[in-house]
Amino acid sequence: MVGSILGTRVRRVEDPELLTGNGTFIANLKVPGMLHAVFVRSPMAHARIERIDTTDAATMAGVVAVLTGAELGLAPYHGFMVLNDACARPPLAADKVRFVGEAVAVVLADSQAAAEDAAAAVAVDYDPLPSVVDPEAALAPGAPLQFEDLGTNLASGTRDPADPDPLAGAAHVVRLRLVNQRVAVLPMEGNAVAALPGPDGQGHDLTVYVSTQMPHGFHGSVCRILGLEPGTVRVVTPHVGGGFGAKAGVAAEHLVVVAAALRLGRPVTWVETRSENLVAMPHGRGQVDYVEMGFDGDARITGMRLRVVGESGAYAGFGGALPIGPTRLMAQGVYKIPAIAYDVAAVMTNTTPMGAFRGAGRPEAAELLERTMDVAADELGIDPVELRRRNLLPADSFPMTSLMGARYDSGDYEHALDEALRLADYAALRAEQARRLEAGERRVLGVGVSVYVEVTAGAGGKEFGQVDVHEDGTATIRVGTSAHGQGHATAFAMIVAERLGIPLEAIRFLQSDTAEVPRGGGTGGSRSLQIGGNAVRSAADEVLVQAKELAAAELEASVDDIVVTDDGRVGVAGVPARALGWDHLAGLAVAQGRSLSAAVDFAQEGATFPFGAHVAVVEVDLDTGHVRALRHVAVDDCGRIVNPLLVEGQQHGGIAQGMAQALWEQMVYDPDGNPLTATLADYAMPSAAELPSFETANTETPSPLNPLGAKGIGESGTIGALPAVHNAVVDAVSHLGVRHIDMPCTPERVWQAVRAATDGGAPAYWQEPPAALADLPLRGAVARPEAADVDI
Repeated sequence: MVGSILGTRVRRVEDPELLTGNGTFIANLKVPGMLHAVFVRSPMAHARIERIDTTDAATMAGVVAVLTGAELGLAPYHGFMVLNDACARPPLAADKVRFVGEAVAVVLADSQAAAEDAAAAVAVDYDPLPSVVDPEAALAPGAPLQFEDLGTNLASGTRDPADPDPLAGAAHVVRLRLVNQRVAVLPMEGNAVAALPGPDGQGHDLTVYVSTQMPHGFHGSVCRILGLEPGTVRVVTPHVGGGFGAKAGVAAEHLVVVAAALRLGRPVTWVETRSENLVAMPHGRGQVDYVEMGFDGDARITGMRLRVVGESGAYAGFGGALPIGPTRLMAQGVYKIPAIAYDVAAVMTNTTPMGAFRGAGRPEAAELLERTMDVAADELGIDPVELRRRNLLPADSFPMTSLMGARYDSGDYEHALDEALRLADYAALRAEQARRLEAGERRVLGVGVSVYVEVTAGAGGKEFGQVDVHEDGTATIRVGTSAHGQGHATAFAMIVAERLGIPLEAIRFLQSDTAEVPRGGGTGGSRSLQIGGNAVRSAADEVLVQAKELAAAELEASVDDIVVTDDGRVGVAGVPARALGWDHLAGLAVAQGRSLSAAVDFAQEGATFPFGAHVAVVEVDLDTGHVRALRHVAVDDCGRIVNPLLVEGQQHGGIAQGMAQALWEQMVYDPDGNPLTATLADYAMPSAAELPSFETANTETPSPLNPLGAKGIGESGTIGALPAVHNAVVDAVSHLGVRHIDMPCTPERVWQAVRAATDGGAPAYWQEPPAALADLPLRGAVARPEAADVDI
């Protein structure tokens, strides 16, 4: 064929269905006799349940059942990967509640309104217990315990030996305590599930429609937890309104809905409300990082000590393992660091369980490194770009294994930095910043830089892909990944079109149905193109081998002479008249009693490591503390690019979420564990009006680990943007002596920092970490939790 479709800006083939209102979300699912589930949730963060009275609710019109944990009889379980096996969660709380929003009962009724009315009539008597919402306070002696039998709120943790000291011999040590605040994930569609018991005519006795990132994983977990025969259960994931890491595993509400449907023998549906979503869906981030970084007399890093307190929320949510796993793995980042010590504690609190959010541990690593580099630049009197240049790993370092065990496949960090600085015109920005300061303007300019590396497809792993060519000349792709906005149907169809010459409009895409796709790892950890895409590519290549053999036999030619022609047929090279269409070839296969088809499980031997550099520009009003984002330049390297339009979309979405955390978003609890940001009236999620236009570009450094040379891109924007924007805000007021402001950089926080600095006392940015970290077991002395290896 002439040229290749790969690397071109192809519009998404998925979009017309969604734009014309033909999406198949679970809320649109209408089934005769469907019951609606509404959960009764705890208003207490920590309390013993004395009594649950469902009498009045059960007699209300339209109510079919009101079930408690005792009546449903479901054992405590782990919904995803396990951080601490002793902290399993009952799907419906039985003896005790551990966070506001925990479900204690479920109402099933003929209508949503009837179920809501009945849920309000359920009376629950609670005996309040003291709560703890701060993870550092939860480590203190005498803190209220989530699990009394455990005797501690420490879900897991380890430390490195004190000797050797990574800071020994340093000419200067920079110390920074920073809070990577808890945030809500807030997909447009919250959790949603519909369970339909009864034969479907295809051998299944139960069909579950669920909004998830991992349909096959959900299928396996539900069957295991409920003791169901896997072959009798079908899981279908229709259109999904966003996941961002929060829709992995089996939520408590999922399990209750499925169990209730089986118990009652009727279909049951539940679609999470926005208020439920903010308190029930796992939250993300939630770390307190203590960073000490040593430098020599030439401003080169000599070593680093990290002490990290990660929040797991109630029931040791698996997100508490992210500082043990991905944050630690990426702690060296893009820099030459000769020695690193890393101590980490995952701590339970009386708050919503922690999970994953776009980046899942990697933005936290980039944030702690890049903020520390900016503080160091201020303390050492060096431009932050120059400090980074002196310490970046050179391009000839790769492949290499970091001190933390990350096997970097390829990289050219300085090239990405140079390109970002060029596009932003860094020198001109610094000149404008200086001009405003010299003129005494009250709206000052801040310029923030970040350089990052992240890990994608962290578990390596494998993925299923299948390509079938039909007698009408069309093709069908089946793949075990599960798209929810990323553009898989477009990217994978482009790969098949490039390998086989079949036009995009003749390619059908199937995913997220365990009856149609036999296995799959789903979507998480930015793994889909590099593993799923290569599975599809390999399957297409096997189909091409079959097609060449069929064509050679039919045309009485050598297989070696058979090629895909410029018009998408298969025939003899250089002889256009001797070529066969795909419809003809598929017919030949059928005549031989087989199909023109191939299925492949593609395995990648390790993770890939995308990287990039961002430059953020903000304006800060010194009189009000208001921050306005002016520009954001992102240069992200995700290996070989299949579709620049899809990559750009992922960059934009990621930047928006990174910027949002730096400037606005935070889940806040009062001392009693009551969430103060449980609606969008209080939780500050930005709209497009608050965001600038993004300036995105790419360098391309292919990965040697897969045929496409691809790496992930879905989370890179968040990882680069978060520290760049944060650095920009602090940079704007650094002339006053301000060295750090905790996120989110709200007007109040910025104003307070400016006021304190103006009054002669810039805010402190270091304090000693909790003493409990010194008592953690040494690394290797205890088992590593399963959840530390999460790939999400």
